[in-house]
Amino acid sequence: MIGRLVGALDAVLDSNARVAPFRILLQVPGSPVYSAIACGATLEEINQHWEWLEQNLLHTLSVFDNKEDIVSFVKGKVKALIAEETSSKLAQQEEDPEKFREALVKFEARFNFPEAEKLITYYSCCCWKGKVPRQGWLYLSINHLCFYSFFLGKELKLLIPWVDVQKLERTSNVFMTDIIRITTSNKERDFSMFLNIDEAFRIMEQLADVTLRRLLDNEIFELDPGLQDPTQITKRVLEARAQNEFFRAFFRLPGKEKLHEVADCSLWTPFSRCHTAGRMYASDSYVCFASKEGGCCNVLIPLREVVSVEKMEDTSLLPNPIIISIRSKMAFQFIELKNRDSLVENLLLRLKQVNASNPVHYNCVDKKETNSLMFVSTCVLSDCESQDLGTVASQSEDKNEGEKENSHLLNAEVLRSVFHQSGAESLDFRMSREQIKERLWNDHFAEYGRTVCMFRTEKIRKLVAMGIPESLRGKLWILFSDAMSDLASHPGYYRNLVEVSMGKCCMATEEIERDLHRSLPEHPTFQNETGIAALRRVLTAYAHRNPKIGYCQSMNILTSVLLLYAEEEEAFWLLVAVCERMLPDYFNHRVIGAQVDQSVFEELIKERLPELADHIKDLSTLASISLSWFLTLFLSIMPLESAVNVVDCFFYDGIKAIFQLGLAILEANAVELCNSKDDGHALMILSRFLDHVKNEESPLPPISNQHAFFSDEQEPCPVTEIADLIHDSYEKFGDHSVEQIEHMRYKHRIRVLQSHEDTTKQNVLRVVIPDVSILPEDLEELYDLFKREHLMSCYWQWMGPVIERHDPNRPYAEQYRIDSQQFTNLYELVSPWTCGEHTKVLAERTFRLLDENMDRLIEFKGFASCLDVMYNGEMNEKINMLYRLHIPPALTENERDSQSPLKNPLLSTSRPLVLEKANGDTVDYQKQLKQMLKDLAKEKDAKTEKAMPKMSQREFIQFCKTLYSMFHEDPEENYLYQAIATVTTLLLQIGEVGQRSSSLGSGSDEFTEDLQPEASAQDPVFTDTVKTTHKETQALPVTEGNWIISFEQILASLLTEQSLVNFFEKPLELKPKLENAKLNQYTLKTNGKSSQSLAEPVINTQ
Repeated sequence: MIGRLVGALDAVLDSNARVAPFRILLQVPGSPVYSAIACGATLEEINQHWEWLEQNLLHTLSVFDNKEDIVSFVKGKVKALIAEETSSKLAQQEEDPEKFREALVKFEARFNFPEAEKLITYYSCCCWKGKVPRQGWLYLSINHLCFYSFFLGKELKLLIPWVDVQKLERTSNVFMTDIIRITTSNKERDFSMFLNIDEAFRIMEQLADVTLRRLLDNEIFELDPGLQDPTQITKRVLEARAQNEFFRAFFRLPGKEKLHEVADCSLWTPFSRCHTAGRMYASDSYVCFASKEGGCCNVLIPLREVVSVEKMEDTSLLPNPIIISIRSKMAFQFIELKNRDSLVENLLLRLKQVNASNPVHYNCVDKKETNSLMFVSTCVLSDCESQDLGTVASQSEDKNEGEKENSHLLNAEVLRSVFHQSGAESLDFRMSREQIKERLWNDHFAEYGRTVCMFRTEKIRKLVAMGIPESLRGKLWILFSDAMSDLASHPGYYRNLVEVSMGKCCMATEEIERDLHRSLPEHPTFQNETGIAALRRVLTAYAHRNPKIGYCQSMNILTSVLLLYAEEEEAFWLLVAVCERMLPDYFNHRVIGAQVDQSVFEELIKERLPELADHIKDLSTLASISLSWFLTLFLSIMPLESAVNVVDCFFYDGIKAIFQLGLAILEANAVELCNSKDDGHALMILSRFLDHVKNEESPLPPISNQHAFFSDEQEPCPVTEIADLIHDSYEKFGDHSVEQIEHMRYKHRIRVLQSHEDTTKQNVLRVVIPDVSILPEDLEELYDLFKREHLMSCYWQWMGPVIERHDPNRPYAEQYRIDSQQFTNLYELVSPWTCGEHTKVLAERTFRLLDENMDRLIEFKGFASCLDVMYNGEMNEKINMLYRLHIPPALTENERDSQSPLKNPLLSTSRPLVLEKANGDTVDYQKQLKQMLKDLAKEKDAKTEKAMPKMSQREFIQFCKTLYSMFHEDPEENYLYQAIATVTTLLLQIGEVGQRSSSLGSGSDEFTEDLQPEASAQDPVFTDTVKTTHKETQALPVTEGNWIISFEQILASLLTEQSLVNFFEKPLELKPKLENAKLNQYTLKTNGKSSQSLAEPVINTQ
């Protein structure tokens, strides 16, 4: 409809087009002039155009004050829509290089970014400024969202880094029903009137997610090659990435699986005796099918199970058919496939590659079992393997070297069967229920298939919700998770991993040993060394396989249950499937995935349980309580015989099952939770409820749950049947699709990552604030500038060899660090000590001074402390810093402007220390210096600090140069120059005294008496100074004595001039510098074009 509207608009502006029978005109009341806005060939078409105008344009016109503005706005909007539609008529933007190049030129000219800031796409839209919409162009690049508008004579530029986005959502406001709202730390921006708002939001969502993962989530960055080169990102790549992530999430496939083809088709479903319409997905190692009707039929076909892919004869009843045959003597017929030939060719090529890289290994001893490859390649145990298991068990109590050798032998059957609990056979009712379930499953296998390639329908979901029979549970877990493919394609991998990993000691193994006996301690299997040894091997092997995760708490509980129902090697691959595919990002340093799902769970509570959400204002309480539900799949807080039914649903439906079960539990306890007094009371209510969720049909005797938080036996608690609870969860909350959950995860991942950034920021500020006098709000803005400076090096790949990526695993203070160039940029923006062209040199010296550990990186604390001295320090602290900036290590020998051409004494020692003022008065600086030096000497003696090194003549010249540069353009510039000239003269004379003393050699006290008898007699400070100078400078490579001066002498000299004192003690404001820096920080990054400023009135970086 929008395309037709724009086509009509385009036709209106085409003078050669014939007049359409229906038109929409824009006319100002009282004016004879009108403008054609839209036209149509039929009444229906023009009505559609009018409806679009009503929904997207008419509501906004009321905000304008006069009619001329309305006409200008509507015409501008129409022209922009025509321009955008024209640019996409023939192809997408990347396929229309001329249009895209034109937009790129405008983008670069308007925002002056470096060439590395790649433009992804652009849209015509409106940005709301208060109640007024500003029509313009929205540019989406790899690191920024930018908006440009020139409307009614006013220019507007907005620049929002993706890394600053805290919330991205579609919502509505007073005037528009569908807008995109972008929230940063201090502002909200609304955008509307897109031609295709769905596409625009999807691309924005993808860009925000990719950028935040790339810059703020180091763990994901290293695992995802698609994030490591942002220059390869295009609009098409983003759309393919979104489709690929949905595909992997829907079928719960490995993260490295790449989707190649998506084709609409129909699949023959023998159980319904018809073809079911749906979509085929072909990836590196799988062919998958999902019906268009959700839940009707899904199929997962690993290519390693495929025997052949063949084309059938094309008929009217079976158009473009292909047959995919698998090893278990099943075949899948797909029809109505477009581009069938190329699809089959690609499938055959990938099938060849899969068979070459992963030859099929079936470890079936008895050929009779070949037809029952229903579950896994390791079908039957050999007698030898059973004997090995007995050997491990019999030697488990020995504490000798033989135990260590045999402890690496693997259990070749499930531990539940090894430690079969007595008494289960006597429960006739429960056993009969198990037999009924087994018959139902066998009937289902006969009709729908019994391999990983089975037809997955609503019927199997109902069977899973009833609870999988004990005899089939482990095998079906392996099928549903497709751990079978990993197991079959990696023969010997686990055994080798055990051999390599066992016996090695690291932090992960220490944590594993600590938790081994806490894993289902109430179960007899783990009261025996055999069970403990198997658990140790699986956890240690996984920690060795994936050191990024290593070992996390709750993995022990999950693995214990897996070992109860699967063989040891199968349990290992099930753990791999859970940690790396089904619960991504759950088991790592920051458990980002679990926190994201907790945030999604909060949103689902607000949406599906609004009354509960209204009563409990802070839903984070419920989220924190439910964290263990997600991390352990309810295994730690439900009786085991009930919790395994939850795990059944999880392996079939993924995280969706945990979400809906969590909602069902909250709904069942909603009344009590609304009346709860505090968080502890709410925790007790939920814990008591979960502790009384029973499984009356389980053939195993109940095992007390020692992981439950509370067990209040004084008040009877009603028993809830797990099958009923799961049934309710599917009936009431099972309508959320995987796609909806993935979109919610996108949104909440932004919030969680930004929450971690806020935590880092607050922890850094908490450490720094007590040590500085900068106002907390200014310090917060300074931290943002510091962080942005680091991130901008990541934006455009300007990271030198010493720059490190943001690593959230490092201590808070070390997560963001900057190098010399970044420090120089910040110094020029916020330092009060600006010295013109000399500023950069001073910044480099300041960086070397702060870089105490010589790693060429500094942290925020050092940067803030340095600025604190400049802005809030006392005069002696400021002079102290300036002094240290002009001696090593801050001042280096090879510094380009530090080489002094003066090698001889600057002044004659005959110049008097009594100077004549302009008004004829004389000032005896000698007396003032004597007293000040005495005071400083006493103060120095009182302190135990190590004295600072003396300053050489070359260093002193640089010190003076810096002072002269600092005074430039100061209101008191002339007085300051006179004062520093006077002080310099005095200090040069003092330095010459030390030089002459040094040139006379050892024991030259007589030199002082001959040259300055009065000073020597009356002021021992001068003499002490000379003596100390001589002793400290003997090693200096100067043959005619060394010209040196001390910090105390410089400070005392500067204190004699009131204008200098006033200059260093005048109050300085940091806030104006920060405000200017926020606007100008980007100008230093644009290819060295520092002359052009983005700090125009129209720029807003937030």
